[in-house]
Amino acid sequence: MKRPMKASLTGLAAVAVLAGAAPASAQTELEDAVRLARTAWLQHDVEALVEHSDTVRLRLPGVGASASLQPEQASRLLARYLEPSQERGFDLVGLRRLADDHAYAEVARRYVVKGTEDELAETVFLGFRFLGGAWRLREVRVTP
Repeated sequence: MKRPMKASLTGLAAVAVLAGAAPASAQTELEDAVRLARTAWLQHDVEALVEHSDTVRLRLPGVGASASLQPEQASRLLARYLEPSQERGFDLVGLRRLADDHAYAEVARRYVVKGTEDELAETVFLGFRFLGGAWRLREVRVTP
């Protein structure tokens, strides 16, 4: 009899770890932040992507890692990076909370370079921090 109880508790513990043991409202707010970031990325609205951030770190192919940038600087670099492309998809692969105030969204990006038809793919990691009562974008890391 103890064995099934132990298995149930282990299963619940695994679910709590995967969910980040976060209250439902905090998880919903994080999901909302990811949805807003997705919409901004698909529209190449880089100002909306970073507007509520205090600083943003970028790691883009061909650019390398940046120090923490002000939102205006980050939006200029992101705009240059996205300008030659046309988005075909930006699909959430996973959402992982590393701490109560730190989470990453892994996104599969599909796009074409304007004037071509070959679809390309990359993985985008969006890092979020919970600051001032809201989830804010703090990092954009793109890997081919």
